[in-house]
Amino acid sequence: MREIEKNTIYKHFKGDYYLVLDIAKSSETEEQYVIYRALYGDNELWIRPLDMFLSEVDHEKYPKVEQKYRFEKIKIESIVKTEKR
Repeated sequence: MREIEKNTIYKHFKGDYYLVLDIAKSSETEEQYVIYRALYGDNELWIRPLDMFLSEVDHEKYPKVEQKYRFEKIKIESIVKTEKR
């Protein structure tokens, strides 16, 4: 099973980027939720069930989407070169 990495940026299959902050558990059902912040607009805070966050894209509904999963971790390289001392 895929795992979520905290403090990591994920790309939604529709194109926007989000920072995963933490995983929370419902006090009523103990279902796990991902807490994440939009990296656009007003930087709203969102939650989504962990299973849904990790799910694959419905390619029947979205046949043109190339991304396999609803959210995929991305790596952002620094544009600043560090000098060796």
